[in-house]
Amino acid sequence: MRQPLQLETIESCLANQAPTTQEVIPGQREAAVALVLEPQPSGLRALFILRAKKDGDPWSGQMALPGGHREEMDSTLIETARRETFEEIGLDLNQSGRYLGALEGIRARPRAGFDLVVTPQVFALEAQSVTLRPNEEVADVLWGNLDDMISGRVLTDAQFPEFQREGTFPGYQVGEQVVWGPDLPDDE
Repeated sequence: MRQPLQLETIESCLANQAPTTQEVIPGQREAAVALVLEPQPSGLRALFILRAKKDGDPWSGQMALPGGHREEMDSTLIETARRETFEEIGLDLNQSGRYLGALEGIRARPRAGFDLVVTPQVFALEAQSVTLRPNEEVADVLWGNLDDMISGRVLTDAQFPEFQREGTFPGYQVGEQVVWGPDLPDDE
């Protein structure tokens, strides 16, 4: 049986990994998202946003992590993740969070046609209570239990019309929404 996820284990894994960077090629944009983790008695939770539906937004209406494009004012992708999280949901990770490390960047090619490298930045939420204030880009803020996701308890199949493809895709139920993602193998 799998042991519940512990924030300390994640922090140790991130601290012990060799830094990896996805090479950014000319014409490619960089972005960062914030994976905000919060320990709870029911398990380790992750913060997700439901993006508002907006014409021209390649991620319109999808579940996501808060984040966005790196701007010239951002000296690091950590700053990008902090800035975008504050802009999108009013969560100040400088005051309420502790930076744990980064995951490997992923190349994304949204329907808008530009090439993008997205690098998740991982934070532990340390404030006992925070007030979230979503802006016009965010329809809702939800918390998903990572142990439930990894165990498969919230694994589901859903249609994602925004993919502009027929069929269903695997995902994880978070409240009334589905975070699309791969099926994880069961190692129990």
